[in-house]
Formats: sequence, C-alpha cells, structure tokens
Amino acid sequence: MAGHAAGVTPSEYIKHHLTNLTNTGEPQKNIVDFSVFNVDTLIWSVFVGVLGLLLLWLVARKVTSGVPSRTQVAVEALIEWVDEQARSIVHGKLTFIAPLALTVFFWVAFMNTLDLVPIDLPAKVLEWTGLSHSIHYTRIVPTADINAPLGMSLGVLILMFYYGFKIKGFGGFIHELFTAPFGSNVFLWPFNFTLNLIEYLAKFVSLGMRLFGNMFAGELVFALIALMGAAWTGWNFSSLALGAGHVLAGSIWALFHIMVILLQAFIFMMLTLVYIGQAHDKH
Repeated sequence: MAGHAAGVTPSEYIKHHLTNLTNTGEPQKNIVDFSVFNVDTLIWSVFVGVLGLLLLWLVARKVTSGVPSRTQVAVEALIEWVDEQARSIVHGKLTFIAPLALTVFFWVAFMNTLDLVPIDLPAKVLEWTGLSHSIHYTRIVPTADINAPLGMSLGVLILMFYYGFKIKGFGGFIHELFTAPFGSNVFLWPFNFTLNLIEYLAKFVSLGMRLFGNMFAGELVFALIALMGAAWTGWNFSSLALGAGHVLAGSIWALFHIMVILLQAFIFMMLTLVYIGQAHDKH
C-alpha cells in the first residue's frame, strides 16, 4: 500500500479513499439523490459480474464426463451445495431460484474480494495512466457503497412481491397482508397491515445494511492500516516499526477478511433464499 500524498492529514486521506466517483464530479450530499450515480460502483460491479461469468464459462467449456479437473470438481460441488440449500428452503420450482442463489453468491463474493486490493493501488494506476487529473476519486469495492447492497436487496424485495402474487394470487396476497398474523377480524386489519409493511421494510433494509456495514468496516480498517505505512519518514526506528506493523497488521486482517468476504456472500445468498421461500409459504 502506497503512502498518501505529503501534507494530507490522516482524516483527509481516509475521507478521500471513502469518496466515490460520481457522474457530477461532486460527492453525493443528500441521503437520497437519484440524479447522482456512483460511476465507480457501477463499473466495478459490472466488471466483476462479467469476470465471474467468464470464469464459469471457461470451466463449463472444459467440462468432461471423464476425470474432471480440480476446478470442475470445486465448481460442481458449489453448484450442488447451492441447489441443496435452495431445495431445503424454497418449496416450489427452482428453475429460476437456484440459479439466482448461485449468481448472488458468486457476484457478492467477487465484489467483496475487491476489498483485498491494496487501497492505494487504484490511485497509483490512475497516476501511471495519466488519468488522475480527471478522476480524483475512485472506490473499487461496490458492496462498501451503500447504494449497491440496498439496490440488490431492493431486487430481492421485488422478487418477494412477485412470488407472493404468483403463488397466492392477487386476492390471496392482499388477504394475507391484512389478516396475518393476528387473524381476519376486521378491527385487526390496520395492525396486521402495518406489521406486514414494517416486516417487508425491515427485510429490505437489514439485508442491504448487513452487507454494507461489514464491508464498509473492512475497508475502513484497511485504510487505517495503510496509514501506518504512509507514516514512513526514512530509515529510522519509528518508520521501521510502523512499516513492520503495517505489513503484519495488513496481512493478518487480509487473512481474516477472506472469511468475512465469503461469510457475507453466504449470508446474503441464504437470506435471499429464506425471504423468497417465505413468499412461497401460505399462512
């Protein structure tokens, strides 16, 4: 991890690395502003999505019924495991749901893995290519940007409504919305409806915020560790000690973060299956 520019305070350094590249050239100022797009989040999420598809395609084109390669065995084992999880949670046809779960796991895992890229490397690449004058901000971890996790959780919420209407019918879904969980008494309809709306909102927010919170915290820790290496002032004791601490702490945190990366992808996939499975069940 390279040191930050001279004259930049630690807080300015961290703030800079936690700022997204937007279509307006200015950071988003309001919590909700649909006129602002985080360009780096869009680019990197699409990039790793295409990369994941490419890797799976490369494995698929070399599939053999004879002695499989280690990569083929690993991918087939993962696909079978995801399919088993989907079958155990969702009671219905899995024509779309099992591939959805696999896509969610791969995509989230790939996006999370970008957190292992040295935090100053993108800035150095922009500097080497001469783009640093026009691109002042860039973040390469889409899941550390709240817009991406909430966008994916919004997609899951839409699927919940879709399967709710498909499985139960329009009348059945509306009836359940007003009669569950306390019964069909007309005086309980407002309470049932309010609780169901809160439940849907809680699922939507918690699904996205859980992923965002963990990945944002990981990115922040990497930035703090990078400050130790950025404090280099020459071949003196304090610089050497901080440099050694930078390498040691960065290595330990990266190894631990690998578990976080996969765990968060697993949790997001499982909750997606659970929520869609609940949409299939009738009360």
